[in-house]
Amino acid sequence: MQPRFSDSPNARSKSITTVELDTYGILNRHASKNTAYQVGVTEDKGTRKTMEDAHSFVVDFDSIRGQGFFAVFDGHAGKHAAEWCGNHFHEYLLDSLHASPNAPVPDILNATFHTVDEALSRMCEESEGKIHSGCTAVTAFLRVEDADRHQSFVPAVPSSPTSESPVSGHSNDPDSAHSSGAESTGSMSGDHKKPKKKKSSGSSRIKKALMSLTGSLSGSISSPSTPRSASPTASRKDVAIGTTVSVPPADARRVLYTANAGDARAVLCRGGKAVRLTYDHKGSDKQEAKRVTDAGGFVMSGRVNGVLAVTRSLGDSSMKQFVVGSPYTTETELCDEDEFLVLACDGVNMITFDPGLFLTFAKTFAAVGRR
Repeated sequence: MQPRFSDSPNARSKSITTVELDTYGILNRHASKNTAYQVGVTEDKGTRKTMEDAHSFVVDFDSIRGQGFFAVFDGHAGKHAAEWCGNHFHEYLLDSLHASPNAPVPDILNATFHTVDEALSRMCEESEGKIHSGCTAVTAFLRVEDADRHQSFVPAVPSSPTSESPVSGHSNDPDSAHSSGAESTGSMSGDHKKPKKKKSSGSSRIKKALMSLTGSLSGSISSPSTPRSASPTASRKDVAIGTTVSVPPADARRVLYTANAGDARAVLCRGGKAVRLTYDHKGSDKQEAKRVTDAGGFVMSGRVNGVLAVTRSLGDSSMKQFVVGSPYTTETELCDEDEFLVLACDGVNMITFDPGLFLTFAKTFAAVGRR
């Protein structure tokens, strides 16, 4: 069955709706009384004829209060890859989390990127090349964990997704690649290292704003043991919908896992300073250029085979030998100094390349959004 796309030449993200608290895992639904974080979204196609970017977020992701999924997909050569990822990437991630509950989250993100990349390649093949676009991607998964990185407050059997948020996809083994990082250690694909720790207050609910405007620090995580039974107060049954919402204890850790392919970025504002959580995969990068040439391609004027400026993306099946979908992943434990997170496409990055200006831009948007 061919996927459905909007009739518009512009990429269409699912319409944003708002409820007071319970979102039931529905895509792009705000929860106005969510005390863990709030989400803001803005987009502008600028001088281009069409909008090829998409966004997505899920509040209380995987039916756990305070968790969240956020993503931006920057399309090129058409809208289809970005629009499809905006509507379905979270489903594949959820499926991977349930299929491998004991796997480290960075590995799960890596596997999800590969699975989605393969799905887009199949889509191109089945459409006989009519759907051939690609997109860069930056995703963030805010996970709530015990001090030992388990989720003992979650019932052993995961909640079934609602009909409005179906689960699909398959899990693949991640590939390994080179690593790099700044404030904390980072990695490409599956080469994970432990991040540097920063003292945080476990009892704080981190009432900060997580913002998505229009990917790495990764760490090895020990496999959790069999989940313990949740206490009677750990979850609540929403009878009308049939979804169990697990409520973490007040001292649970908030850990931000990010992954990116291409030049879309994630920037965390910590103590008023910008912390890059992603790595730009571009033809101008020496490591990426070497990987492309080693695979038999070439880089001319900073573009792969003289065509594409990014060296990693989802889709772009005609160039998949050189433009891979392996993400750069990060793991960062949030603390009281963290104000907000920005996910942005390269259109914003090129205008506000300086981290300080980037944060000024984001804070201005936040102030406007609160009016």
